[in-house]
Amino acid sequence: MQLPTIPKKLPTFAKFNQMSKKHKITAAGAVAAAAVVLTVTGLEATAGAGSATAAGDPTGFSVSAGKSVKELDAQTGVASQHVIHEAAQQKAQKKTDLAAAAKKAAAEKAAKKKAAADAAKRAQQKSAANRSTHRAAIAPKHTVTHKAAAPKVAVKKYANNLDGWIRESLDIMHKKGIPGTYEGIHRNIIRESSGNPKAINLWDINARNGIPSKGLLQVINPTFDRYHVSGTSHNIYDPVANITAACNYAADRYGSMDNVNSAY
Repeated sequence: MQLPTIPKKLPTFAKFNQMSKKHKITAAGAVAAAAVVLTVTGLEATAGAGSATAAGDPTGFSVSAGKSVKELDAQTGVASQHVIHEAAQQKAQKKTDLAAAAKKAAAEKAAKKKAAADAAKRAQQKSAANRSTHRAAIAPKHTVTHKAAAPKVAVKKYANNLDGWIRESLDIMHKKGIPGTYEGIHRNIIRESSGNPKAINLWDINARNGIPSKGLLQVINPTFDRYHVSGTSHNIYDPVANITAACNYAADRYGSMDNVNSAY
């Protein structure tokens, strides 16, 4: 029977560990195959010839050869288990590396999320600070605020002459609802007193009765007192008071001073 070529010297464990994975698998396979053949051969040699060896054959196996086969089987089993153990370690290491990578990715994702949240918070705080600079100042609770004084209405001034007296009287009449025009008042003043506010009639019937007509529009005292307009002087010779009271009387009796064209 032709035997397979068997390595003259098997590798030790130290040398076996230094071999590459490919070489380990190759060596383990070769040793296992040789072991099977040697086992079969050993059995056949033992059955046929007992402990005798082939004459003149230096490579023949005896009973002692069977012992070498057992040792070879033991070494082969150890090598196979070592390869399996190393593969398991590599698988476990790969699983550990994947878990570490997943953990690192999760940590990076959480860090990015936190950084984005921090940036948004800073932007919000900056926006709030910018808005606060544009707010109107709020007065303290105990600060007394004063309302702005109403603008003073300019007091209308009138000339101290016949024109000024008539215009001032007209403004008062319009506020009180007394009718009359500049032309009607001026016309009757010229006829009654020629524009003299101190004029007095001492010869007519009123004078004979002791109540002479006085002022620009020649008004007697009872008429002046009855038709006096509030806000004017109580002096019958006062030009504005005299005109306003006379026009109030004319409005009551004639509808307006404009309707008076003679003594009234």
